[in-house]
Amino acid sequence: MRTGITFDDVLLVPRRSDVLPDEVDVHTQLTPHIRLNVPMVSAAMDTVTEARMAIAMAVEGGVGVIHRYLPPEEQAEEVRRVKRYESGVIKDPFTLTLDEPVWKALQLMREKHISGVPIVDAQGRLEGLITRRDLQFQADLDEPISQVMTPREKLITAPVDIDLEKAKEILHEHRIEKLPLVDVNFKLQGLITIKDISKASEHPHACKDERGQLIVGAAVGTLLDLKREELLLEAEVDFFVVDTAHGHSKRVLEKVRLLKRAFPEIDVMAGNVATSQATLDLIDAGADAIKVGIGPGAICTTRVIAGIGVPQLTAILDCAQAAEDAGIPITADGGIRSSGEIVKALAAGASSVMLGGLLAGAEEAPGELFTLRGETYKTYRGMGSVSAMKSAQDQERRYFWDQTKEPIAEGVEGRVKYRGKLADVLYQLIGGLKVGMGYVGAPDLATLRETAEFIQITHASVIESHPHDVHITKEAPNYRFEDRAS
Repeated sequence: MRTGITFDDVLLVPRRSDVLPDEVDVHTQLTPHIRLNVPMVSAAMDTVTEARMAIAMAVEGGVGVIHRYLPPEEQAEEVRRVKRYESGVIKDPFTLTLDEPVWKALQLMREKHISGVPIVDAQGRLEGLITRRDLQFQADLDEPISQVMTPREKLITAPVDIDLEKAKEILHEHRIEKLPLVDVNFKLQGLITIKDISKASEHPHACKDERGQLIVGAAVGTLLDLKREELLLEAEVDFFVVDTAHGHSKRVLEKVRLLKRAFPEIDVMAGNVATSQATLDLIDAGADAIKVGIGPGAICTTRVIAGIGVPQLTAILDCAQAAEDAGIPITADGGIRSSGEIVKALAAGASSVMLGGLLAGAEEAPGELFTLRGETYKTYRGMGSVSAMKSAQDQERRYFWDQTKEPIAEGVEGRVKYRGKLADVLYQLIGGLKVGMGYVGAPDLATLRETAEFIQITHASVIESHPHDVHITKEAPNYRFEDRAS
């Protein structure tokens, strides 16, 4: 019988180091075609990742995965919000036509969180531009847009192949906020806004695609009807995550094969698994990345309810070994409570880590914010909890028991302390990762994986590792004492 180990069972042995923490490189591959600037992914949970969290993650260099417990159209809209946040060049801007009423422009601006709309004719030729400024004192909302817009002859436009630096000069020279891009026939081909250029300069480490849009993933289930996936692709999702509790199952393998046949151009991450054989089978089915972790999460009860699981560090070591020969990255999902455990997960072979509880307390997480006995919290629940399974609007149910009785839950619901803006949370986590890499002399994550040395420790060493024999009067922002007990 083997012995399984998890994060608290080991420490990394310090080594001679010629690098300082601010010199290390934390870029990584999420999938063979998607590179992250920081190795962190926000979990596909309804109290962790919707558009706001995914935007904040990508802006900081990581990526978010939009959860699947939404109707397909709503999940696709969340993806669309992320892709339109920082576009560089908006290739397919929202448009209206000349004869539509003013109220439609106001409604579109409000729904899509935009400040202006290009106006086109039936052939897609640019006819004008309407902005919030044009409508500031508009009384008749039924008046045609053609009567209040800025007409084409007064617009400043640019060719499709203009670069962002030249566009920036034009925007500044003419003191305008939007620059329509047109072809030789004056057909609208795109839009550049000063807002997007400003965002790009403010967030130089943002994780973007080749079009300058933020990268975002979306979770999908095992239904073989591809309506959800088609809508997500229309919204320009960058990768799918086949998101299940048991990734080494017939339905998951079938879904991975189907996705790779139907959409060979998009990467597919699949999981969750905890063994080398499961990793090999998913790779054989076509998976481009593997998600590792069964039962380690703070709100997961799979190991208690089903008696199933593998301690997380052992699972990472086994799955990483199996995936290495195929050149397939793995993502460690669950059980991470601190930046030190991120270092351990990456040293064990993970290319990235998926975080739930550590991010659920961030301002951008969709969980409800509330105050209890003077402390501020946010709700956090497992997607296998009773409340999540009852409220999920996904057509797919994980279990097919008697529907008149309580579902067989593998998760709980609870609360986590409010931790402020995600940027501040990630600053501490990334900083801790870089400090750890400095201690072991690893200038990059590949070196960390190749040279890391673990030492197994005793329970007494676990106690010694945490603050002890002192009353803590002020916790550091990257350490919370209650995490030790959890």
